[in-house]
Amino acid sequence: MADKRDYYEVLGVAKGATDDQLKSAYRKQAKKYHPDLNPDNAEAEAKFKEVNEAYEVLSNKEKRARYDQFGFAGVDPSYGAGTGAGGFGGGFGGVDLGDIFGDLFGGGFGFGGGSSSRSNPNAPRKGADQRIGVTISFMEAVHGCTKTVTVNKQDTCSECGGTGAARGTSPEPCPDCGGRGYVMRQMRTPFGVMQSQEPCARCGGKGKIVKSPCAKCRGTGRTSSRRTLEIKIPAGINDDQSIALRGQGDAGTGGGPAGDVIVIVTVQPDAMFERDSYNVWVTVPITYSQAVLGADITVPTVDGKVEYNVPEGTQSGTTFRLRGKGIQYLGGRGKGDQYVKVVVEIPKKLNRHQRDALKAFEESLKDENYEQRKGFFKKLREKFEDK
Repeated sequence: MADKRDYYEVLGVAKGATDDQLKSAYRKQAKKYHPDLNPDNAEAEAKFKEVNEAYEVLSNKEKRARYDQFGFAGVDPSYGAGTGAGGFGGGFGGVDLGDIFGDLFGGGFGFGGGSSSRSNPNAPRKGADQRIGVTISFMEAVHGCTKTVTVNKQDTCSECGGTGAARGTSPEPCPDCGGRGYVMRQMRTPFGVMQSQEPCARCGGKGKIVKSPCAKCRGTGRTSSRRTLEIKIPAGINDDQSIALRGQGDAGTGGGPAGDVIVIVTVQPDAMFERDSYNVWVTVPITYSQAVLGADITVPTVDGKVEYNVPEGTQSGTTFRLRGKGIQYLGGRGKGDQYVKVVVEIPKKLNRHQRDALKAFEESLKDENYEQRKGFFKKLREKFEDK
């Protein structure tokens, strides 16, 4: 196909790429263009389909070999197959000429009066999905919550039942295409007569026409509605994850099922807690004397306050672990942990009495009271004593 990109180019790998390299490249590209991360972005959706198509071919050894030898003609099943093409037997070197001309001129082509198949225009089709966003707080994500969203959707017309025809009437097969939804066009070439399929202009490819349109939907078979839906957001959900409300999207056609509503969740950051998967981090300031002498301090967790004993001689930046005090696993049992980092806050604005007391206290100390200083100056002496 003229507008297709080379599959290796789509995935961003060399032609001799290994299976692992293909898989890694596919995951990267699929994540980049995934519809859930690019709502209402038609270009990203097209890229996502292109990436999936490329990987589906290149990850299959047989398909990859045919693609490497014949290009798209070796792997694309949408090409029409024909016979009797000017003495070539419908093919040349394993490549069907009907496929090649279908690729060059568009549509499905066949040789010698044959025609390629086309899907039923009236077959059941699933309705379109609706993508919406909802923003919740950090604590709502931790504990779960219920939100309401408003969705604009397309419903099956209650007056005509989705046929588009007025009550007491029904759609009729299109006389131009005979209900197929497409018409055939012939073209003479040096290789024989080729036939192509084109959407029927009269029925728009539907295969049926409505002579007496429904007054309520004006012949479309659908009506617009605005609906408020309740969403139960589970505990433990993280930022940019999604929830699917099955069957709440646009109505299907031809008796097909309704689409879904995909809710993309945005979690606001918290001023105190920081999330790391299902673990939580919090920084707690302590005083100089609490670090030196040890103390019981109050630590905030996502489930409330807890008491924790800071041991004597705790250094600034020390991290403690509170098992099971993190976030509940999404859809499972158990919780993550909470990590508490204590930072010693140096006092400011001391009065004279406090300064004198602190100087006296400092003069009473020896190197043995400072493990880090003792080690530092020992290394310093060893480094420079020979110079």
